[in-house]
Order: sequence, then structure tokens, then C-alpha cells
Amino acid sequence: MEALVLEKKGQLSLREIDLPAAMGPHDVKIAIHTVGICGSDVHYYEYGAIGPFVVKQPMVLGHEASGTVVEVGQAVKNLRPGDRVCMEPGIPDPNSRAARLGIYNLDPAVRFWATPPVHGCLTPFVIHPAAYTFKLPESVSFAEGAMVEPLAVGMHAAVKAKIKPGDLGVVIGAGPIGIVTALAALAAGCSQIVIADVQQPKLDLAAGLGPIRPVNVARESLRSVIDDLNEGWGADLVFEASGAVAAIESIHEPLCPGGRIVLIGLPIRPVSLDLVALNAKEASIETVFRYAHVYPRALALMGSGRINVKPLISRTFEFRESVEAFNFAVKPPPDCVKAQIRLVSE
Repeated sequence: MEALVLEKKGQLSLREIDLPAAMGPHDVKIAIHTVGICGSDVHYYEYGAIGPFVVKQPMVLGHEASGTVVEVGQAVKNLRPGDRVCMEPGIPDPNSRAARLGIYNLDPAVRFWATPPVHGCLTPFVIHPAAYTFKLPESVSFAEGAMVEPLAVGMHAAVKAKIKPGDLGVVIGAGPIGIVTALAALAAGCSQIVIADVQQPKLDLAAGLGPIRPVNVARESLRSVIDDLNEGWGADLVFEASGAVAAIESIHEPLCPGGRIVLIGLPIRPVSLDLVALNAKEASIETVFRYAHVYPRALALMGSGRINVKPLISRTFEFRESVEAFNFAVKPPPDCVKAQIRLVSE
């Protein structure tokens, strides 16, 4: 099949490639409609590696996808041809200890789309387990369906935060993950979110999505804003979604005593934390690696209208423009949150 192939660091091709085509009894075949461009896809394109995951041979990119079921395995009961779906890109070993404990995202043997050496989904058709394929609500478009994957990260972060109704939350970073984390935290019960970044267009977009107070940290003090909102006490929750080393190292500053920190963004190098400052606040720290058991909840919130991801979709490219799309995503304009590639003409 034709696919967008990362040949090696810095080299992309839209070409034919042999991909696995065997379908098991518990699998479905899906015609891909829309695929989002994730920061990890771009990172592999630019640098050829993310930590221990190194591109050593040509690899199909893409893992944020929606599409239409065209064929089902004989044991599949919950899906049928014609169903509009989105897919979790990580397939764990169902017999692994992590999967049996319910933390399948932490299975060391998980096969995750577009993580070397596993091919991604920027190709017209994929074979995928029905257990990790989910129907889209009628009100959710294919473009929105391709946003469920990043939203799942924010949902998982909100679950790890143990949000209480009325909590004041801070999200550091107004990129795609930061904004969907803000939306997930509001849906989970936060009364207000303060979102911090240095790119004003993204902050302006986030401010229009609910009770979200934008803070451009190049112009004003995040802690001062929090103090004004919460009588100097600090924020109940701080979500770090930028991966910026300086932001992580100062993560304790806007937090209230007894507050909770959720680390989502991945820094490019090891960072140091001020343990004395964290201990003095008796801060709780949670970390996030992908997600588990949140796709149905994310889809329910989108279908009900509680979470609206449409404004985050900034630019859509056709499949034939895939190489151009990735070159755009390497250095997107400040007002671009999420770029997508559409494989079906409309």
C-alpha cells in the first residue's frame, strides 16, 4: 500500500510499501480517514530517535487516527462494516503482567503505532484489534475522532490528578496536550484552569474554550495570577505539559500546600527538582505515560458536548500533501495547535 514513510532522519517519502495484511478473528480492517500529526512523529522526522526508540529502518508514521470499518474478523461482535471509529494505537500483550494488572500502557512489550520498529497508520488501510477500536458518536466527526488520542493523554492526566470538585488547576504549556488537559480537568470538576505559555495566539484560543485564564509568562507572573485567584494559597493542581526544563524545575512555585503535580511533558534532558520546596508543601507527584482505559470516557464527553476539540484543529492537508504537512509541522505558525492529514477526499 501507499504510505508516508520515514526513510531515515530528515527524509520522508510517499510511496508503496509492503505492510502486514493478515487479519485474525478478533481484528478489524479499517479504511483510514484522518490522521493527526503528533509531536513525536515530528521528532522522529527531525532527529530519528526518541530516547531508546531509534529509527533503524523505514517506518510508516502516524498514530492519531479515525476511519471506517470495512471488514471484521469472525469473532468480532461489537463492530461491523460501516462503523465510524477511532483506534488506540498501543497494542499490549494481553497476557503480560501489566495488562493483567490493568496498566496495559506500561507493558514493556506494547506495540505502539509509529514507535520503532512498529509501523504507523498513515496509509489507506490498517488491521487493528477490535478491542482497541471504538465507535465514534454520531455527533463526532472523523477530524474530531483523530483528536481522541491526544485527548486521552489529558484524560489520563486528569484521572491521575484525583481532581476534587472546585479545584483550581494550572496547566503549563498551551500546545495540543496542554489544551486537552485543561479541557479534561474542567470536565473532571475543576472550577477554573490557568494556562501558561509564551505564545499568545494559543493562549487566546484556549481562553475561548471555557473558564480558562491565559497567562503569558513572558509578560506577567504566573504565581501572582494564582495568588489573585486563590487569596495567596496557590493552585490545587499543577499539570506540566510543556516539557520545558525551566518550567519543570520551578513546578512547585504555583502549587498550594498539600497540592498535586502531574508531569506530562517530556524534557530533552534530565532535570532537577527542588525536593526541599516540594517536601515543605508535602506535594504529591504523579507521572503520565500515554493512557489506559480512557477512550470510552473521552468519546462520551465529546459526544455529549462537554469537551469540544474542534477549535484545536488548525490545518488539514490531503494525503498527497503529507510530506508538505510534516515540513509545516516542523515549524508551525504560533496560531497552529493541531495539523491533520485527510486520506479521504471530501
